[in-house]
Amino acid sequence: MKRLLGSLGSLFLLACGGATPPPAEPEAPASEESTKSSEAAPAPVAAAAPEPSGPATIPSSCHSDGKVCTADPKWVKKLCSDIYPDVALVLFGPSSPFTRGYLTRKTKAVNASGGVTSGDEYLVFDEEVVLLYSRGGPAGGIQVSGAEGGYDAIRWDGSCVTLDSSEVTLNKAPSPKRGRIDWRFLGEDVQEALKAVPGVRDAYAARKKECKGAYSGDVSKACVKADEGLMKAIAEAVQSGQAKLPEPAKRP
Repeated sequence: MKRLLGSLGSLFLLACGGATPPPAEPEAPASEESTKSSEAAPAPVAAAAPEPSGPATIPSSCHSDGKVCTADPKWVKKLCSDIYPDVALVLFGPSSPFTRGYLTRKTKAVNASGGVTSGDEYLVFDEEVVLLYSRGGPAGGIQVSGAEGGYDAIRWDGSCVTLDSSEVTLNKAPSPKRGRIDWRFLGEDVQEALKAVPGVRDAYAARKKECKGAYSGDVSKACVKADEGLMKAIAEAVQSGQAKLPEPAKRP
């Protein structure tokens, strides 16, 4: 009898054990590092607009109001780090708003911005320049260097110079002079635009005939005269607006 009861008890325990489901596996907790990273993740930020690449368009408006019209200082800084013959022609043109200055005496060419200067070591009396950057001094005045302020200016050859108050005036010279305009350093597109003006085309042909391609060394007096004639023709074509110059390929 005891054996029978024991067997029945065992069967009852087995039946009950089979009906009970196994305990569920506990969910794995989120890792501490992933929780922290999701909490600390910054909000997305819009990407900054890229800086414009390549040369900028030549300024065509005054940077500030006043008696003297100068250009954007950032652009002038780039301009005065090199020599830009094609840009100079645009800046001396009739559509350029920037103030002209005229030398009161023969002056050594110095570029206080640290850039190079031209082969002409001196500016001549009554030479015309374009004032591009004011280094300080009285507003609208003509004080241009040292403690009184200064101006960076560009010459016809495309080089920058720094002038002081005793070296430049805003009063137009009776017969303004100009620095050199070296044909060989002008861009091909600029040369073609200049040769479209009859006076320049004729002066170019005369120089080519007399100088036979020479730009340095011993040349004849006729070559020197023809060279000067070409530079004069270019200056007249530029300042009168006859020359329709393209945007220079080489510019700051």
